[in-house]
Amino acid sequence: MKFPRPRQEEISVNLTPLIDVVFLLLIFFMVSTTFTRETQLSLTLPEAQGTPPEQAPRAVEILVSSAGEYVINGEKLIDNSDAGLRSALLRLGQDKTEWPMLITADAYASYQAVVTVMDVAGQLGFDKLSLTTREAAEEGQ
Repeated sequence: MKFPRPRQEEISVNLTPLIDVVFLLLIFFMVSTTFTRETQLSLTLPEAQGTPPEQAPRAVEILVSSAGEYVINGEKLIDNSDAGLRSALLRLGQDKTEWPMLITADAYASYQAVVTVMDVAGQLGFDKLSLTTREAAEEGQ
């Protein structure tokens, strides 16, 4: 007796679902991508044609040393407390509150000493404060 043998199917990979998924991904990325267009401005900047002022602008200059000592416009304070600083600034006169205040602190000056100057100046009406720093002198110089 002869039994019929089952026919072997040809093995193949169906690429249709793969192509569908790739196509959907392509559409997704095309829709979700934003295209930005950078704009640029053409500027013609002005050039300065002047001379610097002969006289330096008036300012109240306060130096803070690394030891917490204050020097106001070249005069060293004897009393380095808040009250001493306040009285020294009051001796300058109330008309000086319109002048800018330049606070120069040593690199090793305590943060509290600088904040004290800013606090007292703010209480007296100085509103134009500028801060600078000075590098500490190397040992041996």
